[in-house]
Amino acid sequence: MVCQTYQIEFTKKAQKDVQQLSPKLKNKLKDILRNKIAVNPLSGKALLGDLKGYYSVRLSFQDRIVYRIEADVCVVMVIRAKSHYGD
Repeated sequence: MVCQTYQIEFTKKAQKDVQQLSPKLKNKLKDILRNKIAVNPLSGKALLGDLKGYYSVRLSFQDRIVYRIEADVCVVMVIRAKSHYGD
């Protein structure tokens, strides 16, 4: 299936992450999701090891957007939207 744009969905953990972001980072997240990930989800960095099959895009110096692609239904599922450091 070829998708023009992907629908973006969030896990409960990612929704909590977004609520904790500053307004500036929320806007940056929205921009990255709409203009980069929804259009070309493979543009993120493919992760390795335990996170094989997931992708990552830098949101800030320490924060990352971690997501997986469900190509069969044209959905990008955002897993995390904040730092994993210090968890």
